Amino acid sequence: MRRLLVAFAMVGTCTLPAGAQVVVHDPAVTWRNALTAVTKEYLVELQRMQHSQLRRMAQRLSMFTSLVKYARPGAPLWRIHDFQDPNLFLFSRAYNAAMNYGDASGRAFDDVSQPLLPSAVALAALPPPARRTVSAYLATVEAASSAAIAATHDTGQVRLNGRRELAAIEALEYDVTDDRLDQSTTAVLDKISGAQLIAGRQRQARTQLLGALVEQLLIDTKRARDTDTAAMNMQLVAWRDRAAVNAAFVQGTGTALQAWRQP
Repeated sequence: MRRLLVAFAMVGTCTLPAGAQVVVHDPAVTWRNALTAVTKEYLVELQRMQHSQLRRMAQRLSMFTSLVKYARPGAPLWRIHDFQDPNLFLFSRAYNAAMNYGDASGRAFDDVSQPLLPSAVALAALPPPARRTVSAYLATVEAASSAAIAATHDTGQVRLNGRRELAAIEALEYDVTDDRLDQSTTAVLDKISGAQLIAGRQRQARTQLLGALVEQLLIDTKRARDTDTAAMNMQLVAWRDRAAVNAAFVQGTGTALQAWRQP
């Protein structure tokens, strides 16, 4: 009984109201806690705005309008030569085929061009100055043939690859103008990668055609330069040997006048 009374006394003592309590207020701690709460609130609002912006950016344009209006049907096809009629190209059939499919060997060009006769024996019989002049002309002819063969092959390859790339472009256009909403951002990026791949191939083909044009211009420039050089050399020789040339001309003219008879 004594133990029970002691326990009740202790419980009663603990439940009595405490006295002389002092409230502690620290302005610095309060200000820090308030600033932390405001900063976290701004961060939460900023993340919410970023999430909303990303959701809007991820939405496709097809959610607002149809993408079919950006497609252009009826794209011009690559021009090819008609091989159905065997009489359409009677003498240049192989060369037209080379301009459609390419001809790296140059046989088609050789079939439609004038052949160059063997000149090694003839050059050996010429004196060194004449051999040098004729060799330069022969080099110009061979360079022109090489540039023409390369340009023909490149043109045929561009046409052949262009017809193949046309199907890829049409398929890409169909995928891009697809209005389904299940086309995610990753799918759109893949389409952009495919478009860049096709554009890279077309830039390479354009560079090849520009290279062929530069080669043709170089050959024309060399031919014009050789012609001007030959004319200038003849003029310089005439000025240098004018006395002998005039004397030979007078002697030849006098001999011709003296020896001429009425036929």
